[in-house]
Amino acid sequence: MLPAEVIARKRDGGALSAQQIGHFVDGLVSGAWSDSQAAALAMAILLRGMDRDETVALTRAMTRSGEVLAWGGAALPGPILDKHSTGGVGDKVSLMLAPIVAACGGVVPMISGRGLGHTGGTLDKLEALPGYTVDPPRSTLLATLRECGCAIVGASAALAPADRRLYAIRDVTATVESVPLITGSILSKKLAAGLQGLVLDVKVGSGAFAPTMTQARELATSLVEVARGAGLPARALITDMNEVLGWTAGNALEMQETLAYLTGAAREPRLHECTLALAAEMLRLGDLAATAEEGRAMAQRALDRGEAAERFARMVAALGGPPDVLRAPGLPVAPVVLDVPAPRSGFVATADVRALGFAVVALGGGRRLPGDRVDPRVGLSQLCALGTAVQAGEPLARVHAADADGAAAAIAAVQAALTIAEAAPAPRPLVAERIG
Repeated sequence: MLPAEVIARKRDGGALSAQQIGHFVDGLVSGAWSDSQAAALAMAILLRGMDRDETVALTRAMTRSGEVLAWGGAALPGPILDKHSTGGVGDKVSLMLAPIVAACGGVVPMISGRGLGHTGGTLDKLEALPGYTVDPPRSTLLATLRECGCAIVGASAALAPADRRLYAIRDVTATVESVPLITGSILSKKLAAGLQGLVLDVKVGSGAFAPTMTQARELATSLVEVARGAGLPARALITDMNEVLGWTAGNALEMQETLAYLTGAAREPRLHECTLALAAEMLRLGDLAATAEEGRAMAQRALDRGEAAERFARMVAALGGPPDVLRAPGLPVAPVVLDVPAPRSGFVATADVRALGFAVVALGGGRRLPGDRVDPRVGLSQLCALGTAVQAGEPLARVHAADADGAAAAIAAVQAALTIAEAAPAPRPLVAERIG
């Protein structure tokens, strides 16, 4: 079978067989397919699409391209569950969700990623903690899961290597925005993690990769149906990303907000709602709760009793972070901290969340190029929620910067990204839709 034959079939609108897809995936790993051939097929898929059977076959083949974790003999204390978010600004939910579900009886080997574009990455946030190791040896991972019930780490090079190569090709050939390829990329790594249930948080709005409900619904439906087709029970929530989630955006700042949330010192309402809604779905998938209402109540008890905070602290210590993270996290602090003054009086009406995310990237809190170093100190805090009444000169947010020039540019960017109107906007539900 020649690569050109497979490319031509998809170019002409035909459906690929499981054998043809397997040939492609094997070629990605072995090198039998060149970058140009893989890029050509990716573009053909972007333009012609894939049906559900093709996408399931692609996902399964990429899952089998490397190591598939098996937990049967690991003596773990509960069902193996995870969550994946399509990304947003200020989305720190994974940091709370894993220990909450662990405190409720689940086991969460959460494979997370780094920031991409304007969105933050869970691994970058955790690495703001001194010493935290995102790539522990297998023995440490297993010990952490047995002791804490959760471990938030990065994907090893052995998991879904075909996806790693294909994603690098897609990233530079304008083929990232294909729903079948996104679906296969996300789910191949989750299936390789040996999960028994997966909840998907598909973001929609100005700060999401899916800005419209139509796009978000298409992606959420594809993820749920393909996961089930590959044998993994899954559900999806479509959640609002038309404003920053929580009060902060930036790695150390989001970690500080996470600690405040877990200890009960402060919980931003939308962040809390998102966390509880996802926790409830995970607990239902793991047969740890019969209903969403029961799952929410269990998650709230785990927070109120300090059990989730204690699990998080144990996980951080087990993975090399501060031994007493709840009291002495050792987070770095930016040298320049300035308020963003409101240019006029009124209500915060809309937010260009993508622009706010890129403001954090410009401060050094994200990557412009793949090899860039991230400054964990920088970002935004005390962000006003939509609907907040402000007087001219009052702070819309606080900028944390490495220098005065960076702070001045971020202040201008935040002022441009937030609009102030005479009337408050209508409230929008955080959970827009449930799929599956």
